[in-house]
Amino acid sequence: MIVVCFVCLGNICRSPLAQGVFEKCVAEQGLENHIQVASAGTGSWHIGSPPDERMQQTANKYGVQLNSRGQQFQSSDYNDFDLILAMDHSNFSILEQLCPRPEKAQNLRMFRSFDPEANGDLNVPDPYYGGGKGFEIVYEIVNRTCPNILEFLKDRAGLKA
Repeated sequence: MIVVCFVCLGNICRSPLAQGVFEKCVAEQGLENHIQVASAGTGSWHIGSPPDERMQQTANKYGVQLNSRGQQFQSSDYNDFDLILAMDHSNFSILEQLCPRPEKAQNLRMFRSFDPEANGDLNVPDPYYGGGKGFEIVYEIVNRTCPNILEFLKDRAGLKA
């Protein structure tokens, strides 16, 4: 079993969306028995909370269900995840600091390092304080990036759809 975790600041916008989109990609390829998906935040403000209503509305518009609850990433989580994807440089830095052993750092990457349209911008913008367009932009980024992450994992693990 490969276990992936998407990480943003509060775990109510970007990372739950990535989890939902990625779960849909995994299910479409029949890989649910091989890949498990989670999300977390580097902050503790929204522990136990459902995803932001605006993000849920955006996801629902595209047939994506967001079923996660906010949780905070812990140093010990490095033992549970094979791939940890940070949504921006700030979260990446916090995750680096939480890394318990240098060899575990190889499991940490920037989410947009898999985005074919990143053009050097590896941050997924945080839509929380913006308008509805921000949630659409995040959906577009996540939707085009998740299939590349899945292909990476399938290649790494020798999985076939």
